[in-house]
Amino acid sequence: MAAPLNRAERQRLIDRLHAERCSCVIRNGEQTRTFNERGVKDLYRLLTEEPELLRGAFVADKIVGKGAAALMILGSVEEVYTDVASTAALELFARHGVEVECALEVPQIVNRARTGRCPVETLCLDCRTAEECLEPIRNFIRNNS
Repeated sequence: MAAPLNRAERQRLIDRLHAERCSCVIRNGEQTRTFNERGVKDLYRLLTEEPELLRGAFVADKIVGKGAAALMILGSVEEVYTDVASTAALELFARHGVEVECALEVPQIVNRARTGRCPVETLCLDCRTAEECLEPIRNFIRNNS
C-alpha cells in the first residue's frame, strides 16, 4: 500500500479535478489518472477491469451518491474527497471506515434533468451494504451503455 498523501498532495489532486473539469481523479502510489465518464461508469469499469488502481487509492470526485460510494468501497479505496455527496453515500462510507472529506452533503443526488433522484441512487436506495448495490449497478450499466 502506498504512503498516505499529505494535505498539499491531496489539494493538488482536488485542484486538478476542478481545473481539468474531469469527473474524478484517482491517485494510487505514483500513478495518477483522470476520468471523464458521467455517473458511475468509470468506477464500475475500474472495479471490474483494473481493481488494483482502486485498492488503497485516494479519489477526488465531483459528485458521490450511494452507488459510487459502494463501488469505491468494493474497490477498497482508502480516502475520498468529493464536492457533493448524498447522506446515504456518507453513511455507507462511515460504516466501512472510508475517510471522506465532503464540501457539501445533500439529502439525495438528483438526475441530470433535475426532475428527481439520480437513477443509480434510486436503485441503491434500499441496499444495506456495498455488496448489495453491485448487481443493480451492473444491470443499469449493461442496460444504458
